[in-house]
Amino acid sequence: MRIIYIHQYFLTPQEGGATRSYYLAKGLVEKGIEVEMITAHNKSYYDLKIIDGIKVHYLPVAYDQNFGFLRRIWAFYTFVRQAKNWIKKIPRPDFLYITSTPLSTGIIGPWAKRRFAIPYIFEVRDLWPDAPIQVGAIRNPLLIKLLYGLEQNIYRHALKIVALSPGIAANIRKKNPDKEIHIIPNFADTDVFYPADKDSKFLEKSGLKNTFTIAYAGAIGRVNAVEEILELAKLAQEKGKDYQFVVMGKGSHLPQLLQTARSYGLKNFHHFPFGSKLEVAKILNAADMAFISFDHLPVLKTNSPNKFFDALAAGKAILVNHKGWVYELVKHQHLGIYFNPKKTTETLEKIEKLALNKSELALMQSNARVLSEKYFSKEKALNLLLIVLNPKSKEGGSIDGVYTLSA
Repeated sequence: MRIIYIHQYFLTPQEGGATRSYYLAKGLVEKGIEVEMITAHNKSYYDLKIIDGIKVHYLPVAYDQNFGFLRRIWAFYTFVRQAKNWIKKIPRPDFLYITSTPLSTGIIGPWAKRRFAIPYIFEVRDLWPDAPIQVGAIRNPLLIKLLYGLEQNIYRHALKIVALSPGIAANIRKKNPDKEIHIIPNFADTDVFYPADKDSKFLEKSGLKNTFTIAYAGAIGRVNAVEEILELAKLAQEKGKDYQFVVMGKGSHLPQLLQTARSYGLKNFHHFPFGSKLEVAKILNAADMAFISFDHLPVLKTNSPNKFFDALAAGKAILVNHKGWVYELVKHQHLGIYFNPKKTTETLEKIEKLALNKSELALMQSNARVLSEKYFSKEKALNLLLIVLNPKSKEGGSIDGVYTLSA
């Protein structure tokens, strides 16, 4: 079997960030499936690399989170145009596996189906265009109508759809009740992320203390609401609590986050630059809880964030600020605490009790790791993908149980 895997933002563990496509593609190669990845990089030339058996085509399409709206649209358009050209050049595959975001990558699917009769599977990571519309990034009524039409066309012509959460699957099913939809959530590398004692040498080198610590590792953008952790840090400092709050990452709202931390005079807050998966693992191992946050928009309740699954694998209790699928998992699997940003004092009181109750904290941490191994390992995700590609596959896997918790 040959697959052309299309992901505009393909990353390896050494680069950091979302590595779902790397692990799935690598796993497919190990199962004897030939995979060619079409992606982009911020260099001015085309490049070709063989990465763990994956033939990766790097197209010269610059992109940055700080790009304005028009420049982002141009990057999306340019990638689609160049990707089409490369599909014409490389040997015909059995399937295209196309992952969003952005939604624009999906344009390649109907085009390849019509031009070359190549079936495609479309993986939906986030609900576009719902997300940018609810955030307020897209307001023009004509553009909104055009994007919803584009979304529907991509879904209609896909052979199958892969959704990253039950909420995403439910949303798509409402629009396409007859479409075959599979749920393959995000996952963590349980070999890179695992429970470990706090490393005193790392703490000393990093300027951290060996005290109760809450960490966030991920994007710091408009929809991430990372600034809410500063309200907890401020209140904890005012109450004389010896807690520590750590953020690792980058994004368009990082300057604002750091400015707020300075204005609050926080001595219990630390920021670390964006790093590789190994560096993220070190930060998580220095923490007792992981903060999982999103802005309070309905569409974001469906998200399946990488940072949540990394935290589970690392065996961390969870502090979640939004109600959705992640909240349901935290609640029903007894993984941690809900943080209502309108009730910061109440949340801090819950944290105080947990920090003092070592056995309860240890139980939440153990539950997190067990859940990760049972449902959210890269091996589990690969087996589910093999079933999508070949329904007669003998590989194990199921989308029952915890995956079907309502969002």
